[in-house]
Amino acid sequence: MTDKIHPVSGLLDLSGKTALVTGASGGIGAGIARRFAEAGANVVCHYNANRAAADSVVAAISEAGGTAIAMQADISGEAGAAKLVSNAAAHFGGLDILVNNAGLQPAKALAEVSEADWNEMMAANAAGPFLLVQAMVALLRQAGKGGSIVNIASIEGHHPAPWHGHYATSKAALLMFTKAAALEFGEHGIRVNAVCPGLIHRDGIEEGWPEGVARWTAAAPLKRLGQPEDIADACLFLASDAARWITGADLVVDGGVLTRPTW
Repeated sequence: MTDKIHPVSGLLDLSGKTALVTGASGGIGAGIARRFAEAGANVVCHYNANRAAADSVVAAISEAGGTAIAMQADISGEAGAAKLVSNAAAHFGGLDILVNNAGLQPAKALAEVSEADWNEMMAANAAGPFLLVQAMVALLRQAGKGGSIVNIASIEGHHPAPWHGHYATSKAALLMFTKAAALEFGEHGIRVNAVCPGLIHRDGIEEGWPEGVARWTAAAPLKRLGQPEDIADACLFLASDAARWITGADLVVDGGVLTRPTW
């Protein structure tokens, strides 16, 4: 089987495709939603609690000439995940791309992490993507077509940081799940990849965490924080025909921080 080779000008064109982006009400998720819409995709902007923020993202996409809708769901359980995928597909007549971006990142020392804390982290960052991928794959197989899934992991899935032990563990699990899913679903034309972001700029981060920003900037060979669009463009590449022969990959987007020696 040989995939069609598109001209360079059309490699990142998502026209006619529909993408579901979880956690799209702000930050990285909003950046991904905006970028995918700019590439021509219909975008379902998932949110759990912050409807106003999700509506703002949809409004910005619409004002720029794109097509998007905000859709609420609690995706920590099987029913909510399956319903979100079904509703997203029903609204636009199908679904081609899933970006698992929603997740938690609280800071707590491992000695203080409770069983409930641990379970909540794993449910959000590992079980949620697993359930959404299951639902997405079932939908695609029923439709008899392939698709692309991008899981947003973290560089902490490779290298932990203090007080992020349970978070790092959940992201390491997501990376292995990405490879396992790529292995099992490739024969159905479904590609599954991961993006591992580094520290991404958000409003007020320099004022609220100046020492952390200074450490990051000093450690990063490219000497800056990431922007949501840096992650969005990596996702766009992996979701597009430019990455048609890539699955099971782990794309690190961190300004080079992981190149630094740890000793």
